[in-house]
Amino acid sequence: MSVREIVKYPEKVLREKTGPVKDIDSALQNLIDDMIETMYAAPGVGLAANQVGVSKQITVIDVSLREENIPLIVLVNPEIVHLEGEIEAEEGCLSIPDYTTVLKRAMKVVVRGFDRHGKPVEIEAEGLLARALQHEIDHLNGKLFIDRMGRIKKEFFKKRYRREKLSKE
Repeated sequence: MSVREIVKYPEKVLREKTGPVKDIDSALQNLIDDMIETMYAAPGVGLAANQVGVSKQITVIDVSLREENIPLIVLVNPEIVHLEGEIEAEEGCLSIPDYTTVLKRAMKVVVRGFDRHGKPVEIEAEGLLARALQHEIDHLNGKLFIDRMGRIKKEFFKKRYRREKLSKE
């Protein structure tokens, strides 16, 4: 297991839809282990494979520090099959460090996919887990949380990003 580098905005791989996993083999298991270690080292509550530069439909999520009785989740080829309600909450992203904003997301979700061994799973979630599932599945579809912001918030983000980028050069 090793900690991988987290890809940062505006890298192209973050904007591309990831491909489905076809084979669950030892290479995939190693990737999943690396993703888990990388997520914990960051630290974060979720990580999608394209955030470590791998264009595959895999995500790992662990909200156990904030929500009890929810174990580490590994999802392969996940898809949201039901959304319900709406709630606003603050959100951030490991690929866009030092930036958070309040976003609307569904309050409850149902997600289907496979666990790391290829066994079908269905997860019904609300709260932080529902938000994390939506956020990570957005990543797998090439969408970032900043894409869900309104026009004015997005303009402020772009100005701040350009200003910070120039100050680092």
